[in-house]
Order: sequence, then C-alpha cells, then structure tokens
Amino acid sequence: MRLALFDLDHTLIPFDSGMAWTRHLIALGALQAAAEQRYLGYCHQYVAGTLDIHAMHRAVVAPLAAFEPAQLQAWREDFARCMAGRLSPAMLAAVARHREQGDLCAIVTATSRLVAEPFARACGIEHLVATEPVMTDGRPVGDIEGLPCYREHKVTRVEAWLAALGTPPLDRAEASWFYSDSVSDLPLLQCVTYPVAVRPDDRLRELCRVRGWLIMDDD
Repeated sequence: MRLALFDLDHTLIPFDSGMAWTRHLIALGALQAAAEQRYLGYCHQYVAGTLDIHAMHRAVVAPLAAFEPAQLQAWREDFARCMAGRLSPAMLAAVARHREQGDLCAIVTATSRLVAEPFARACGIEHLVATEPVMTDGRPVGDIEGLPCYREHKVTRVEAWLAALGTPPLDRAEASWFYSDSVSDLPLLQCVTYPVAVRPDDRLRELCRVRGWLIMDDD
C-alpha cells in the first residue's frame, strides 16, 4: 500500500478554512461580526502552541446548533462553491499525481468535518480524517467526538482509519507521504516515508533544513 496524506489549512489550501467558514457565515448573517475576531484569537493561540482545540471547536461549531440541518447543509454547499476558485493549483496537481499512481489519499486535519468535508470533495479526495463533531438530531452541539485530529492524535486517528479500512498500519506501508505546513504536525511527519513541508512555518522550515526534508514553497 502507498499512502498520501494531506493537512488542510495552509497546506492543501493556502488559507485557513475555519476563518473562511466564519466569514462566510458572517456574510450570510448567521454569525455576528465579532465571531471573526474571536476566531482570530484562536489562530494566534495555535501559532503560539497554546491552543485549546476543544474551545476552538466549540466556538466554530456550537453556534450552528441554532439552525435547521437542511439550512446548514445548504450553507455548506454554498461555501464549497465560493471556495472552489481559491484552491491551490500546485496542491491539486500533487493530489492528481498521487491518485494517478494509485496511492490511497486522505485529508488529515484538526478542522471539524463540517468545515473540511466540502474541501475534500472539491479536491477529489475520498477519505477525510478530521475532528468529528458530536451531533444531536442532525445538529452539532459543539463537543468533539473521541480524540481531536490534532498534534499527536493525528497519528492515532490515521492508524484507526487504516485499521477500519483493513489496510496495513503506517509503518508497514510500501511508501507514505504527509504534506503539512506546521511543526504541530511533527508527530505524523515523523511517521511517514516522505515528509513534505508546504510553505512551512519557521520552526518546521528549520527542521526541514536539518533533516533534509522536502519543502514546497511555490503555488
């Protein structure tokens, strides 16, 4: 088995999907304008390495419980259409190369499935390993189901996904790739045959220089 894994934000796409989703809902009148600044605060915590992923997930997802599931789905479909023109040509080409080679492809992201799923469809990636929202009567309540797909838990979640597919674990793959922009993904980057840094943050860039890992800077 050959495996190609892609982080979502600032990797597969050259922006933050959660911020784009927040702005989309503000434009629709579903969220107040202050939601953007609140989300930006969580982004700063992420960069600083102090993020509470559960708090961030609640901030993004819990307000959606006020809306009918059909309305939420319509907004997600509209969001997908609006994001289609913002996808990265270079990363779409990378996905296409892996698919042509018969590699098993998946997005592996800390982003909630509610936000990440439209991007998986747009990029032609069948499998999505994401942070799963607790749903009640088709509405997200803000809590996370199981482990968030974040930091070291990305490895656990990927191994569980592979086991569910009945495929070998990461360390038995014929070859494996993981594309990411962030040093927070180091646990999973260290588990694959070919770690690839995409427009990496400063700490990951330095690590790539020391370890000789591939860097993709061009879009």
